[in-house]
Amino acid sequence: MKFSFKNDYSEGCHPNILQTLLQCNLEQQAGYGEDKYSLQAKELIKEKIKKADSDVYLVSGGTQANLIVISSVLKPYQCVISASVGHILNNETGAIEATGHKVLSIEKEDGKLTPADIIPVLENHKNIPHQVMPKLVYISNSTELGTIYQKKELEELSNFCKENKLYLFMDGARLGHGLTSEISDLSLEQVAELTDIFYLGGTKNGALIGEAIVINNPSLQEDFAFNIKQKGALLAKGRLLGIQFMELMKDDLYFDLAKHANQQAMKIKKAMQNKGIEFLSDTYTNQIFPILNNNVINVLSEHFEFFVWKKVDENSSAIRLITSWNTGDEGVNQLIEIIDQLA
Repeated sequence: MKFSFKNDYSEGCHPNILQTLLQCNLEQQAGYGEDKYSLQAKELIKEKIKKADSDVYLVSGGTQANLIVISSVLKPYQCVISASVGHILNNETGAIEATGHKVLSIEKEDGKLTPADIIPVLENHKNIPHQVMPKLVYISNSTELGTIYQKKELEELSNFCKENKLYLFMDGARLGHGLTSEISDLSLEQVAELTDIFYLGGTKNGALIGEAIVINNPSLQEDFAFNIKQKGALLAKGRLLGIQFMELMKDDLYFDLAKHANQQAMKIKKAMQNKGIEFLSDTYTNQIFPILNNNVINVLSEHFEFFVWKKVDENSSAIRLITSWNTGDEGVNQLIEIIDQLA
């Protein structure tokens, strides 16, 4: 069987989660997220971000989180601003547009948005009431290209959004990886302070399923639970999500798992750099995008699973390699060994 570097959710979940699921399996608990585990998980998240007045909701997946947040926050005539590589643009089957909200795309090589990127969009949408109204800025940390926001960058974006009456929403499917990157100077507490809404991704960082939506802006909190239910995201057996986030938040397990994934990716990156291999983007998270000769890619594909991300020229392409919370040394060392032989 080929070792997979195709995604960071190939494995099931961290053993701590399975153990707790088994231990409390026959307990009777309240439904719809009112079980003691979900309540504890939410309190742990609030403690981590040091915002007792934030609201936390647990849902099953990233697309569901994005869909619920955006469709709930925006009025029918309002729209979203996103980088061109944004997950809501490329990997969610038009889920946002299906709710009636247009997504305005901005081309960005590094996948990150700045105030300077957004200004032209706002200037081009002043023909009121004949155009959609930009209202929400969607960003990811880490991005689809593995890049991250530094504290200063997020502060500038947050201040700009406030000045222009825009909501700032951070897709945190890989937030753990972004925050534990060796070059990151951003904390979870600062993310909560600088965004209106964000979510902590569990699916790609040790959980079976699950994302934790955190609403920091009080004006967006009222009646949000109705949207969760209406979109089919309020699980009767909410304990399934609560137990997972309770375990992930304990003793910073969430961040330890993400850090491990990053370190394994950086081992591969360093080995490739030593061979003179170039990368599509300079990343320090669990996603790397080496540019390889197509013949080398064909050989690697005999041993490993991964995505061919982008054609670079007639002879070479960028591939995406992703490591996970459970990526061991064996697969990493095997990949490095083959690269050493081929490069």
